[in-house]
Amino acid sequence: MKIRLPCLTAALLAGALPLLTAGEITGKVTLKGTPKPELEIPLTPSCSKANPNKVTTRHYVVGPDGGLANVFVYLTDAKPAPPVGEPPILDQVGCMYDPYVMGVVVGQKFKIRNSDAELHNIHATPKVNREFNFGQPIKGQVSEKSFDQPEVLVRMKCDVHPWMFAYIGVCEHPYFAVTDKNGGYTIAGAPDGKYTIVAYHLKTHGANPGITQAIEVKGSVKQDFTVEIPAQ
Repeated sequence: MKIRLPCLTAALLAGALPLLTAGEITGKVTLKGTPKPELEIPLTPSCSKANPNKVTTRHYVVGPDGGLANVFVYLTDAKPAPPVGEPPILDQVGCMYDPYVMGVVVGQKFKIRNSDAELHNIHATPKVNREFNFGQPIKGQVSEKSFDQPEVLVRMKCDVHPWMFAYIGVCEHPYFAVTDKNGGYTIAGAPDGKYTIVAYHLKTHGANPGITQAIEVKGSVKQDFTVEIPAQ
C-alpha cells in the first residue's frame, strides 16, 4: 500500500535534503570516412507537385566540416522523468516525414500531422512497442499516439509512398537529443550524476547499440563522438 505524505510534511523533508542540480550536455558528432552518394527518390506525379525539389535518401546527412546529422544521443541509465515542453510533431510535408529522427518519452503523446493534400498512412513497425497503422487522407489532419516502452529506434513508414521513413527514439526520460545539420546536440536538464551516454546512428550502427561513453554531469559538460562508416 502506498503512503502519501501531506504536502507540508513533504516540503519540510525536501527542505532538509540537498537540492539536485541540473546540468547541460553539449557536443558534436563527426563522421569519419566518405559515405556513398545519397540516392535520388523518384516521386509520384502528385508528390512531385507537392515537392518540386530534388529528393534524396537521408542515410548520411553531413555538414561542411564533417558533422553528422540525425544521430540520436541519449542517457541510458537516468531515472524516469516526465517530458518537457510541448508535444513533438511528426509531420508529412512534400511526401517526406519531417523530422527524419525525433525522440519522445515513454507514455508521452506526440502529434502526427499530414500537411499534404495527399493520402498518407502512418505505419509504426516497432520491435518492442505495439504496432499501429492508420490513414490520414485530409490535409491538416492531426492524430495523437504514444509508446509504452523504451525503444531506440521505432521505424515509421508510409505504405502508400514506400520511400517515406522516419525514426523515433523512446526513452523513460527527456534526456536525449538529435544532432542538427552540423552534428551538434544539447541535452538539458539532466540531474548531476554519473551516466552512460550513447550516440546511435541508424545507418552506421543498425542492430548494434551505438557508441557508449561514461560521463559525469556536473553543471555544463561537453561530450563529442566520432562515428565511423562501417567497412563494406
